Amino acid sequence: MITVVKPGMQMSIQDQGRTGSRHLGIGQSGCIDPYAQIICNRLVGNPDNCPVLEITLGLAEIKFDNDYYIALHGTDMKATVNGNPIQPGWSYYIKKGDVLKLNAARHGFRSYLAIGGIWQLPTPILGSYSTDLTAKFGGLHGNALNPGDSIDITPQYKTKIGLGAMLPPKSTHIRVYEGPHNKLLPEQSIDKFINHSWHISPSSNRMGARLSSDECKLEHGLSLPSMAVMPGSIQLPPSGEPIVLLNDAQTTGGYPLLGTVIEADLRHFAQLKPGDFLHFEFVSLNEATKAQQKLTSHLNQLKIALEYKNKQ
Repeated sequence: MITVVKPGMQMSIQDQGRTGSRHLGIGQSGCIDPYAQIICNRLVGNPDNCPVLEITLGLAEIKFDNDYYIALHGTDMKATVNGNPIQPGWSYYIKKGDVLKLNAARHGFRSYLAIGGIWQLPTPILGSYSTDLTAKFGGLHGNALNPGDSIDITPQYKTKIGLGAMLPPKSTHIRVYEGPHNKLLPEQSIDKFINHSWHISPSSNRMGARLSSDECKLEHGLSLPSMAVMPGSIQLPPSGEPIVLLNDAQTTGGYPLLGTVIEADLRHFAQLKPGDFLHFEFVSLNEATKAQQKLTSHLNQLKIALEYKNKQ
């Protein structure tokens, strides 16, 4: 059993989300950085899609009522166990009664906590334990975690402890595949989108990252029939401030689409916080495929390395 003492700004149970249900109006949910989830799960011997805790901004505290293997990944929140510092990207042995504290994140936004064992959660919905914070289902009764919430986890100790693994590097240079409405937008809109910097608006959340620019706006008067959208779709409302849809996004939208963030770069939005600057570049489908293959290769190499270390 673990107990949430302080959830911080937001703490929720997430796995890799629900796929194949968008035609029913059901969003994906899931970890915004699925690679952090996979890697910290592998460090404690869990299956890749085992649930983890997604912790936003930090200022959180968790008490352990059993002995566990744990691993944090994502941004560094200067975590401590009973006052002793622990580092993201490494696995640790936690004893019954230990308390994990996470301080405020300074150079990122989200951290992921894997706990080795079998998570005893309510029945998965459409194959996923992820919390859909908008529709209020999944996870622990459909909500973000609150002080006093407990999660029963049957501990398992399948790996060697003290193993570490790096995440692929993060970036504020975001690669985008061309959208279907670019030729309908006012002249020079696309050039402005690519050639100016944008920053993350404070009104961003797990549904979408709203973008603003001090240098330009992409105002328009287009009204289009609703069409399917997905995480990564870049909507352009009439205000001229784009929205990059994230994991809790709706399934349809009527705003023009500037493009789609390639799958390999969507994970960067897990660590972009309000005020952070970013810029975009259009790439081909072939370049998007190669970028994804590079990430997959990274995970495959990590799997081989961990299997080797665990056999030594």
